[in-house]
Amino acid sequence: MHNKEILEFDVVIVGGGPSGLSCAIKLKQLAIEKKNDISICVIDKGSEIGSHILSGAVFETSSLNELIPNWKELSSPIQNKVTSDNFYFLTKNNHFKIPNFLLPKVLNNEGNYIISLGELCKWLANFAENLGIEIFPGFAADSLYLSEEKNKILGVVTKDLGLDKNDNPTDNFTEGVILKAKQTVLAEGARGSLTKKAINLFKLNENSQPQKYGLGLKEVWKVDQKIHQKGYVFHSLGWPLENDTYGGSFMYHYGDSLVSIGFVVGLDYSNPYLSPYNEFQKFKHHPFISKFLNGGERISYGARAISSGGLKSLPKLYFPGGCLIGDSAGFLNAPKIKGTHTSIKSGIIAAESIFESILNNESSIDNYEFLFKKSSLYSELDRVKNFKSFMSMGNIQGSLLFGIDQMFFKGKMPFFTKNYKADHETLDYKNKAKKIDYPKPDGKLSFDRLTSVFLTSTNHRENQKGHLRLNSEEVPISINYELYDNPETRYCPAGVYEIVESENNKKALQINHQNCIHCKTCDIKDPSQNINWEVPEGAEGPNYQGM
Repeated sequence: MHNKEILEFDVVIVGGGPSGLSCAIKLKQLAIEKKNDISICVIDKGSEIGSHILSGAVFETSSLNELIPNWKELSSPIQNKVTSDNFYFLTKNNHFKIPNFLLPKVLNNEGNYIISLGELCKWLANFAENLGIEIFPGFAADSLYLSEEKNKILGVVTKDLGLDKNDNPTDNFTEGVILKAKQTVLAEGARGSLTKKAINLFKLNENSQPQKYGLGLKEVWKVDQKIHQKGYVFHSLGWPLENDTYGGSFMYHYGDSLVSIGFVVGLDYSNPYLSPYNEFQKFKHHPFISKFLNGGERISYGARAISSGGLKSLPKLYFPGGCLIGDSAGFLNAPKIKGTHTSIKSGIIAAESIFESILNNESSIDNYEFLFKKSSLYSELDRVKNFKSFMSMGNIQGSLLFGIDQMFFKGKMPFFTKNYKADHETLDYKNKAKKIDYPKPDGKLSFDRLTSVFLTSTNHRENQKGHLRLNSEEVPISINYELYDNPETRYCPAGVYEIVESENNKKALQINHQNCIHCKTCDIKDPSQNINWEVPEGAEGPNYQGM
């Protein structure tokens, strides 16, 4: 490793999402203001900025107003204002609108915008480059670059390109490089591979609750202009999920007859037979939903895990040589269903701390946590910190309690301090679970997983070691099959995992690496924690457009 080329920067940021780009921009703004030059490098594993990111997304502009006050004058992709805000409870055949005045203020979308997060990130990247920030898409950070004592992060090492399945160089081999930095910022999104390693290495989560996750699935449709309602926002709870499974839906009308529709399932669900993907496909057949999609064309699909534990699940935010920001740390406001403005704000706060440390030639950025606790971001997350505890009691009961907590106690209801289980610990054994029979996709409103994956333009070079690694080859059958009936074949939204039988009827787990859309669900939900998601080569995986 130490023979690799070394490129040195003041700050290296891993991840070109809203938190990473905002951190870079704020750092450069501070450097310009103080007339103190600072070198910043942002790398992203996607083929281009925005290609690996997706969100609903209804965007609150508060943090962007702080970062780039004149953004409205700069041809930003933030154009579609929310004009109608609607929240429903669904049963199998009916829908019940909840009056807005009965909803907690945190759910209010007045003044917000419907956006493509991928397009926003492209715009932020262009803004950053114009400030002189170096951005390198297509570079996957493979490992942490550690001090000899392994007690400090000195940067990251990018993945070698062109190795075969046995890690031998091919004719297209290109060696990775060491990106050395005074401060390394991990902005990888939920369950980032380096973030996971940093948390374990420095025990950053020893004083926090286990992080909670949700799986968000999304499609973009082109619909009949006559039924399109630009600015229309829809959220729902209820059908098709059972009351004990956290989740809900969204539908946003924007652009030229475009509809973003999606479904979020909390990964702490208990039934091993539940398939988040199939719940989503089933949802689109609800009569209230199908009327918006009938006759339309599905043009995009994607899925991504989101960190949803909130304040109680936040790890320690800094470590020797760097910090965590955005969804890598878990700054999503789960009941608000928004993480972009919180990610931007976390990037701003981290940048202020990092700049001060570089200016004073200090290695520690321990005042990052101090600045966070003084910020509006902390106040926002503190007010909703009991949300996951409420929702663990059931969607209906949890929603009522959350509403009471917000309206009468301002998030300070004192008697909800329930500890969480990690999401991989919540599955029931198969002999205690109810099997779920999902209807076959009709090819008009609902589709099979492989057809959906085709829309992601996902690609991985075939002749390389798979990036989905098993600690044990026996566990998928001896534990996951025997106890849970192989839930990995159902929770994966891309059909990566399947059980095959040999001629002697011996079962084995087949991993279709090519299908992987980098959602990280398997790394999170595998009950044995036997699956480790490692980065493939840079520029591989999905190529989302307009998500």
